[in-house]
Amino acid sequence: MLYLKTLIIVVQLLSALGIIGLVLLQHGKGADMGAAFGSGASGSLFGATGSANFLSRTTAVLAAVFFVTTLALTYLGSYKSRPSAGLLGAAPAVTAPASAAAAPASPASAIQSAPGQTVPK
Repeated sequence: MLYLKTLIIVVQLLSALGIIGLVLLQHGKGADMGAAFGSGASGSLFGATGSANFLSRTTAVLAAVFFVTTLALTYLGSYKSRPSAGLLGAAPAVTAPASAAAAPASPASAIQSAPGQTVPK
């Protein structure tokens, strides 16, 4: 179970770093005007609009991976394991000693007073 949690945390960390990097690489809405005057966007690897679609889709995929890993970590974190019985099998049951159950709780409770009488202290 520990290896699974570690693997999910590593995947979540890598997807978070990937999202950060891809968001920083993307152009904002105001970058279209600069690209129109020859900033080199048309000569890129994916073409004029191909890089925007590629970066957007990759960001969406990494966001979905991040979301799924977050839900998986939440589920694994809420899992409560039962205590182990140990190597010998069933755990011994804890019982109160018989002498403590038969003895009165205090000496004052053993003294019964009749109506109208006072109990000495």
